[in-house]
Amino acid sequence: MLVLGRKRQESIHIGNDIVISIEDITNGMVKIGIEAPKDVVILRSELKEKIANQNKKASTQIDSSLLKEFSKKLQK
Repeated sequence: MLVLGRKRQESIHIGNDIVISIEDITNGMVKIGIEAPKDVVILRSELKEKIANQNKKASTQIDSSLLKEFSKKLQK
């Protein structure tokens, strides 16, 4: 992991397309701005974890009536 120190209004470039800038630092809270192409997904880590957990839960839940219907179609 690369750790860089930055002051307010300073920025970091990642590749040719992504710029992260320090917008404000107040009471131990850092506000950052991110400029990136629209196809780059940017998520807070807690949101990414929540989505991953929901996807995992959804993939393990099977509606038994749908499973029976699918099974009948396979037998035809």
